[in-house]
Amino acid sequence: MRWISLRLRLMLVFALVALAAAVSASAIAYWLNRDAVLTRTQDAALDDFRKSLQDNTGSLPLAPTCQELQAAADRMASTSQKYEVLLIGKSGGGDCVAPSKPDLFTPKVVPESLRAAVDRERRIDDSNRYAYHLYWQRITLGGKPYLIGGAKVIGGGPTGYLLKSLENERQDLNSLAWSLGIATGLALIGSALLAQAAASTVLRPVQRLGDAARRLGEGKLDTRLQVSGTDELADLSRTFNRTAESLQKRVEELSAREASSRRFVADMSHELRTPLTAITAVTEVLEDEADNLDPMIAPAVQLVVSETRRLNDLVENLMEVTRFDAGTARLVLDDVDVADQVTACIDARAWLDAVELDAERGMMARLDPRRLDVILANLIGNALKHGGSPVRVSVRTEDGSLRIDVRDHGPGIPEDVLPHVFDRFYKASASRPRSEGSGLGLSIALENAHIHGGGITAANSPEGGAVFTLTLPLGEDPAEAGGASLLTDEQGRDRAEEDGK
Repeated sequence: MRWISLRLRLMLVFALVALAAAVSASAIAYWLNRDAVLTRTQDAALDDFRKSLQDNTGSLPLAPTCQELQAAADRMASTSQKYEVLLIGKSGGGDCVAPSKPDLFTPKVVPESLRAAVDRERRIDDSNRYAYHLYWQRITLGGKPYLIGGAKVIGGGPTGYLLKSLENERQDLNSLAWSLGIATGLALIGSALLAQAAASTVLRPVQRLGDAARRLGEGKLDTRLQVSGTDELADLSRTFNRTAESLQKRVEELSAREASSRRFVADMSHELRTPLTAITAVTEVLEDEADNLDPMIAPAVQLVVSETRRLNDLVENLMEVTRFDAGTARLVLDDVDVADQVTACIDARAWLDAVELDAERGMMARLDPRRLDVILANLIGNALKHGGSPVRVSVRTEDGSLRIDVRDHGPGIPEDVLPHVFDRFYKASASRPRSEGSGLGLSIALENAHIHGGGITAANSPEGGAVFTLTLPLGEDPAEAGGASLLTDEQGRDRAEEDGK
């Protein structure tokens, strides 16, 4: 019953309970009334028959004639109880049958079991004062109900039987059954209305609670419920409000801490730029004079130069990550030839001998050239560093999207590492915590893809090696595809100059 709503289930339960109660009450009422009506009718008829049998046969001779029996039967049938009479007696050595209505009441109508009971003589003792008793039962003739009873006159008198129609009683009971059926139907309708009212009373707070929980899940942490009453639903609403208030406070604290952390990283990176600029200038001079330095000092100078460059890259990456976290990263869009852009990225880093490019010229896309260069540099550089050459870069369009695959020929990525390759500062090998990279390259590449409204996936190729797939939308602005907001050309130049500082 999962597909049935709670309201419908509540109404169904109410209806079933009401139906069971109404049917039970109606059945009990019907059987009680039926028993009372039939008992009253048959008692009245049998009492009248017993008295009439005594009064009308007491004056008859021991061997009455058939005419005398017939006259007695007619007198007995003329009472207010409206039953037919059948008298059977001995006359002239044979049986004489006297029915009040020969076409309806004949000896054949009397059941053999009733005849045997009436004719059976009982022994007289302290518990039984009479040899013969009055017996009765209900039968059906021609589809109509009747009461039939009989008794034998004590002292050798005739045997008398009565036949009373119960058609009126049946009609009365049928009317009662219809009335009870209508009452049951009305009770069912009333229960449905009560169930509707109860469902509305119970489910309205539940619905409000569900809507509030949905808004809370959407990030509207100021959502609260109006509480009234002291029942369980009111307690539940108060609990929800307390939970929402605690959650809001906790999220605000975490947001404040996160904002503080972002400001700290941004401020730290910004403050590091000035001394790094001076250190970088000094290291460049030292690198130019490396051939003239003492051989004992040259390795240390080379280490300082490489670590300074690494530190400079780390600071730049931290600044970029901070922009993404703060939501201030912007796109400077331009129509670019993707093949030319990939070629320029490879050529600028002297990777032409180690990278194979499969791309057609003239494949235009509206992208941020600088950010696309960052993505490609990170993906191709990561493939060369960890996978080994040759690295194959293929560019094609697929289902209205630009797809760039970067595949290496290395050992591939372990399955337990695949879910974490885009995590910040993630190192696949704990034994090599120190490497040339900062651990932010792939994360930054993914964020740059997201800001375009695209994404990057990592997998292992069946032929060996790892494959990184960049997917970017074509034919729509990244802002419409879920990416970042855009800058004007002048703002883009200012942003590019600021990023290049």
